[in-house]
Amino acid sequence: MSSFEDADTEETITCLQMTVYHPAQLQSGIFKSIRFCNKEKFPSIEVVKFGRNSNVCRYTFQDKQVSRVQFTLQPFKQFNSSVLSFEIKNMSKKTSLMVDNQELGYLNKMDLPYKCMLRFGEYQFLLEKEDGESVESFETQLILSPRPLFQENSWPTQSPVPEDGGYSSYFTHRTSPTEMDENEL
Repeated sequence: MSSFEDADTEETITCLQMTVYHPAQLQSGIFKSIRFCNKEKFPSIEVVKFGRNSNVCRYTFQDKQVSRVQFTLQPFKQFNSSVLSFEIKNMSKKTSLMVDNQELGYLNKMDLPYKCMLRFGEYQFLLEKEDGESVESFETQLILSPRPLFQENSWPTQSPVPEDGGYSSYFTHRTSPTEMDENEL
């Protein structure tokens, strides 16, 4: 038997890819301490912190508008699941986190969906999880976006509500213009 046949099978690792954008990212240097495009590996017991305090946070932002610890990401395993999931917790007393259209206040947390938009202040993060087999570790990868993510992915801020508080069935059931005869009006 060859050493190739005896070698342990390498497990794939869950990766949380985070594409980030801030309107002043080129002028202000707010992301200067972040190494973009590199994957970083963490043990699955580690809580990854984001904020401006470089003594505590793994990912730091050079911005006084950001809290010392803005938010945390913690891996966990759902019951009856063999893959890692992540929860996000808002650690800022001053700023809410928006995860898709869910607002998280101070110390509120939630499970991250496979793909979601995270926003606070003028920061925009597109988070996408790629499942792996290993539950011992996970990876993160940060990517700098040249354009706003909110427009790029058509993420709605909130659905408009008509003044009467309800939606007309005419607007909700029609998806494209239809041709009508004059007699049908």
